[in-house]
Amino acid sequence: MTGRIPDANSPAAANDDQPPLAGAVDVFGRVRAGDGRLFGELFEPARPRLVRVVTFRLDRRLAGRLDPEDVVQDSYLECLKRLEHCEAIDRDTFFVWLRMVTLQTLTDLHRKHLQAKSRDANRDRSLQAPAGPDTSACLSSALADGLSSPSHHTAQAELVLLVQAALQELSPNDQEIIALRHHEELTNQEVAQVLGLQVKAASIRYIRALTRLRQVLSTVPGFDNSTLGSALAKPT
Repeated sequence: MTGRIPDANSPAAANDDQPPLAGAVDVFGRVRAGDGRLFGELFEPARPRLVRVVTFRLDRRLAGRLDPEDVVQDSYLECLKRLEHCEAIDRDTFFVWLRMVTLQTLTDLHRKHLQAKSRDANRDRSLQAPAGPDTSACLSSALADGLSSPSHHTAQAELVLLVQAALQELSPNDQEIIALRHHEELTNQEVAQVLGLQVKAASIRYIRALTRLRQVLSTVPGFDNSTLGSALAKPT
């Protein structure tokens, strides 16, 4: 999803909340007790969001070998194994917990496929692929993809490198909060949980990071205030 970048004083820039997950508090008590059927009912609405997370974080070298939906299904099975041992599940932390398990599942798959002796996945790497699944590489590739035509492969590869170089001017925390809000489309409250911040602090950090992003990308051909909006997914 794409849209206009919010201004610093825009309500969308500091959107703190989504409606709480429906259901009584004891629902999550039953989930923690190992109610797999109930967990499945709660998991399904989160599945599209988790696919979006995996799609953004997936190492481009494995894009043709790993299906994000399959990764999310693997994470679902992994979550089922952990239900009885997880005390962190409640209505406010449910999606953050699902995301954590999904990213752990993805990390394990990265290791498995990238370190496999039977076939070196690095040989499959295209000119457009970033160096790895870290936030800077994923963010630079996503920004370049959102701006340029995929038919111009060489130009696209050069653009990814230019954007990645510009992003080095941002701190890792700034890159992460942009990625979480725009490309994983987490709410500000969820971002605060992931980063261990107060909700207000997360909102302030996001606005500052967005301002800094505009500044560093102003040196990259093709990026300005009118085009940056099309290269960033709209925050929730």
